[in-house]
Amino acid sequence: MNQAFLPANILLPKNVDYEKWAVIACDQYTSEPEYWHKTEEIVGESPSTLKLILPEIYLSDKNVSDKINGINSTMAQYLNGGIFEEYKNSYFYIERIQSDGKLRQGIVGMIDLEQYDYSQGSSSPVRATEATVLKRIPPRVKVRENACVELAHIMVLIDDDKQSVIEPLAYNKENMALLYDTKLMQGGGSVKGYLVDEKQTNRIMSALSLLGDKENFERKYDIKGVSPLVFAMGDGNHSLATAKAFYESLKAKNPDKDLSGHPARYALAEIVNLHSDALQFEAIHRIITNADTEELITKMTEALGLIESPTDDNMQSFKCVKDGNEKTYFISSPTSNLTVGSLQTFLDSYLKNSNAKIDYIHGADTVRRLAKGNGNIGFILPDMSKSELFPTVIKDGVLPRKTFSMGHATDKRYYIECRKIK
Repeated sequence: MNQAFLPANILLPKNVDYEKWAVIACDQYTSEPEYWHKTEEIVGESPSTLKLILPEIYLSDKNVSDKINGINSTMAQYLNGGIFEEYKNSYFYIERIQSDGKLRQGIVGMIDLEQYDYSQGSSSPVRATEATVLKRIPPRVKVRENACVELAHIMVLIDDDKQSVIEPLAYNKENMALLYDTKLMQGGGSVKGYLVDEKQTNRIMSALSLLGDKENFERKYDIKGVSPLVFAMGDGNHSLATAKAFYESLKAKNPDKDLSGHPARYALAEIVNLHSDALQFEAIHRIITNADTEELITKMTEALGLIESPTDDNMQSFKCVKDGNEKTYFISSPTSNLTVGSLQTFLDSYLKNSNAKIDYIHGADTVRRLAKGNGNIGFILPDMSKSELFPTVIKDGVLPRKTFSMGHATDKRYYIECRKIK
C-alpha cells in the first residue's frame, strides 16, 4: 500500500522560551475567554504559536479578517527572520506527560491528504471517526488559504495492540537528538521531542505498512472485502478536513498543473496508539430542552424497542434522567453498533419535527442538574470502549457527532512543530 503517514520537513524555533512558544489547540476553551486572555499575558512579546493561530473563540469576531491578516504577516516574519530551523524528511518522537501524570507517546509526521476521506462510507486508509460538520470548514479555510506555514494539533489514532510502531522508540532515545523539553503553560503538563534516526524511521514505515496489509487487517477484524482502516481521527478532524478542502480547491483552480508534490497535499499530524494507557474515552451525554418529554419517550420506545429489563448481557443501554429521577432503558431494536449511535439516530429524526433543542454535555452530574425543570430530559450514555472504535467505524462508517471525548482540554495537543505549506 502507499504510505499515508510520512516523514515531513518540520520547522522548530531556535532560541525561544518553549513554555511561551507552545500553546493549546485553537479549538479548546471556546467558552472561556479568560483562558486565552491569561495565555496572552503569559506570552507577552515573546515569539509564540499564539501569534500564528486563531483561537476559535474569536472566529465570529467582526475584525476576524484583520486577525487572520496579522497571523499571516507574523508567519512570514518568523520565516524570513530566521527563527526556524528545518528538519528535512523527519519524524519526531513525542513524550507528553499529561495533567494526570500519565505518559502519552506519539510520532509527528505528515498525513497524505490524497489518502484521507472524511465522508460517510469512506474506504480510505485515513478516515474520520465522527461526522464532519461541513459548515465548520469554510471559516477555517480562510485561515489556511494565505498561510505560509501550518501548525499541528491533529492527533490520529492507530490500532496497534502489539505496540510495534511507537512504543519501541522509548528504548532508542539514546540514539536520538533531544529537540525540546518543556513545561506546558496553564496546567498542560510537559512534553519532550526527539529527532527519530534513519534506522527507526525505516522501522516505523515498515510497521505501519504491516498494519495496513490487507490480509493482516482482515484477519485482525475478522472481516472480508473491506479496505484497511489504518489511521482513525482522534482530535482535530475539522482541521484535517480543512487542509483537505484547501488542497482540493487548489487542484480545482489549477487543473493543468501537477500538484502531486505540492506541500499543501500534506498536513502535519501526530499519531498515537489507541492502546496507550494515557488515552481515555469519555462519553458525551445528551440534554434535551423545551420538549414534550412523555411524547419523546413514547416515540423513542417505539423506534428503539425500549425495555426496562435486559434479555441478554450485551444489550445497549442508557440512563434517562428527569427531575431527579433516573431510569435505565435497554434497546431491543438497535440501529447502530453503539448505544450513542442508536440514540442519536432517533434524536436527529425526532428533533426535525420538534421545537426541542439538544446540547452535548461532559459529565453525568451536569446532565442531572440540567435535566430538572419542565420540558428538560437528559440521557446519560455509557463510556465507549476503545476496542469498539475501529470495528465500529469499519462497520458503520463515521460515528454520530459528539460520540466521545478523548481526554480533558488541558491534555489536548499543544502547538510546537510547524511546516511550510507554500
